[in-house]
Amino acid sequence: MSNIEPIRPKWKGTMTDRERFNRQMHYQSVDRCFNMEFGYWQENFTTWPLFVEHGIKNNHMADLFFNFDRITHVGGRIWLNPPFPNKVIAVEGNKQICMNSDGLTAEVPLDDHSTIPHYVKSSIVTPGDWKKVKEERFRRDDPARKIAVDELVKRHPPTRDYPLGIHCGSMIGKIRDLLTFEGLAYACYDYPDMVEDMVETVCQLVEDALDQVLGRIDFDFASGWEDICFKSGPIVTVDFFKAVVVPRYKRIGKKLKEAGIDIWYVDCDGDVRPILPYMLEAGINCLFPYEVNSCTHPALLLAEYGKDLRIMGGVDKMALLQGPEAIKAYLETLVPLVERGGYIPFCDHRCPPDVKQEDYLYYLDLKEEMFGMK
Repeated sequence: MSNIEPIRPKWKGTMTDRERFNRQMHYQSVDRCFNMEFGYWQENFTTWPLFVEHGIKNNHMADLFFNFDRITHVGGRIWLNPPFPNKVIAVEGNKQICMNSDGLTAEVPLDDHSTIPHYVKSSIVTPGDWKKVKEERFRRDDPARKIAVDELVKRHPPTRDYPLGIHCGSMIGKIRDLLTFEGLAYACYDYPDMVEDMVETVCQLVEDALDQVLGRIDFDFASGWEDICFKSGPIVTVDFFKAVVVPRYKRIGKKLKEAGIDIWYVDCDGDVRPILPYMLEAGINCLFPYEVNSCTHPALLLAEYGKDLRIMGGVDKMALLQGPEAIKAYLETLVPLVERGGYIPFCDHRCPPDVKQEDYLYYLDLKEEMFGMK
């Protein structure tokens, strides 16, 4: 993939991507804004002529194609292993019934277009189910959980010019993926000890991975995935989050802090405001990719929490859908945030395929004009 010919020149700059990212996330002066995007729906790669004609088939290739600043992260095997087998169980009309790698049975479109699957059954319902899956797929002594640290050091040397993060997984979002939304809601009341043991188990796997790499590699940030919010707030109660999730995040945060890592972003869609104070308390101090319509304009949260909070994302995808005038009007509201620091603008989730290709290119051009080096 390194032979991809970029369609755009890299934004001009006097700093390395690594220096720029670190300074911007610490509210220090930079040559220009860090330039990145979160990516695109799979349909974009088959419907945008620019992607089709140049053979761009995934988000990694698109990052190279658009010549964005480089940012990456690494991590260990911190989830179930082996995964459940992906298989088609049945075909019914225009949908197929499948089992995914988390052991969920789901209905998905037969044409495989991107949509949220309708989950109909979990492999884990009772504590007995969890005991079996834990013993088979969450073993801490699984040899596959050993990280090839020397190889990572060679691949990402201390002299690198891009920011590198360590992935810290998910304390409850991935458990939702195991149990389903409804299953997690019931389990928190019917089997609270089981749910807490699941959280503790995944926390231990993350800690085991961190113990292997921290001190060996000079990381610039930590990343995580905790997709547990929707437009009405979190799918677990705030009390549950405070009592069960936050203590585990504090343990992870302590390890990160001791290793000198003080930027920690977590990918959480939806309205994070009810749990944000407790995320900050645990050490998570950056939101990503920050969905605007499910929450609020990023300026309001950054004003409320000051320099305790950073945001990556927050460019309203609805503005991209509405064309150049809306795009320009929205980006103008972000100028003070970029100038302030602690904020990196990009589309507030994967860019959807109904955004016109020409409008997206206009957005990239305008972003460079407004936030690139003058």
